[in-house]
Amino acid sequence: MEYTPLVEYCVKRLVDEPDEVKVEQVKDRGAIQIRVQVAPNDIGKVIGRNGRVVNALRHLVTALASKEKQRVYVKVLTD
Repeated sequence: MEYTPLVEYCVKRLVDEPDEVKVEQVKDRGAIQIRVQVAPNDIGKVIGRNGRVVNALRHLVTALASKEKQRVYVKVLTD
């Protein structure tokens, strides 16, 4: 299953520069890693205070993946 459209949709609604959002899905040792890259000034908006926003996004993706019996990780890249 593709999780990138959902993650991309959610992240683009959070940031000031939605054109800079890049989401990539990669297989990693039997799990799926979703890499999110945003503009440097939008990283704080994606992570949120104490990581609440990114944790909510992770919970959403994990809930969907559990139906498919898959492991999915969301990683915010700071490059």
